Amino acid sequence: MTTQKNQQSGSTNSSDWNFLSNYGHVLFCLAIDSTARLRDISEKVGITERAVQRIVVDLERGGVVTRIREGRRNRYELHTEAHLRHPLEAQHTVGELIAALTD
Repeated sequence: MTTQKNQQSGSTNSSDWNFLSNYGHVLFCLAIDSTARLRDISEKVGITERAVQRIVVDLERGGVVTRIREGRRNRYELHTEAHLRHPLEAQHTVGELIAALTD
């Protein structure tokens, strides 16, 4: 009942939304540990491993991440000079976002 009432009034519970998207969460996980397994990232972010795979592919295609094969594992190199995609924050880089989250 409370959730329905909050949705109707426009307010939300703190557990209903996040400031960062799943893309931001995956990127942040890769910034913390460039050798993290996608399975581990999926557990931290709370999404499926397949969803993490799709996000990583999108980040690769967008020039934000490069996947480097090292034996049986992958290492992910972040391109911190890449600019954020949305027009509101396009003047900022991936590096600035990561720095803001890790400071």
